[in-house]
Amino acid sequence: MADEKLFTEEIKVTGSQLVDTVKKLVHEANIRRLIIKNEKGDTIIEIPVSFASVGALLLPLLAAIGAAAALMTNCTIVVVKAKE
Repeated sequence: MADEKLFTEEIKVTGSQLVDTVKKLVHEANIRRLIIKNEKGDTIIEIPVSFASVGALLLPLLAAIGAAAALMTNCTIVVVKAKE
């Protein structure tokens, strides 16, 4: 894992799409980290996906993401992926 190549992708979503998009991304095998930023580009939440993929730990994170989404109209999800 130390020599894996990582790259980022940015996805622009509305606050109402945020939780559904994060749920879908968490299940992708090559994703290492999700960073949620507000309209100004400030980081709101940073999630190591290996940590979040454990079922019981995912629920509180989704609740926090849902609370953040309620306060934002637009946001960006920065997805850190490993090249396969």
